[in-house]
Amino acid sequence: MTAFDSIGISGTGLTVNRKWLDAIADNIANINTAAPTDGNAFQARYIEVQAGENGDGVYVKATRFGDAEGRLAYEPDNPLADENGYVRYPDIDLSSQMSQLIMAQRAYQANAAAIDRSQSIAQAGIKIGHA
Repeated sequence: MTAFDSIGISGTGLTVNRKWLDAIADNIANINTAAPTDGNAFQARYIEVQAGENGDGVYVKATRFGDAEGRLAYEPDNPLADENGYVRYPDIDLSSQMSQLIMAQRAYQANAAAIDRSQSIAQAGIKIGHA
């Protein structure tokens, strides 16, 4: 494996982690989005990842969506409440999303650091060739 291969592999990791961070941010931003009971709740996004062929990185395999049923909350003063006073909220666990956010940030940082190291190795190789 060359330094350029490792840059490419880490680049795929950056892409996957950026998509993961985007999904988490969207989920957290919509955690308190109310909907009428006759409609669907906001559906959380979850990213499925798979390893590439021949060890060439990782890729987003699919995007799954959470339950459209969500959870019902009794809020008779909410303008979206039904005749019984209920509204629908997404079934998103904030603590789980925050844990995933930390993992995705750390994975992004690790891939960025690996790219920096690989670039340093490639630059050192170029300097040796010109010495």
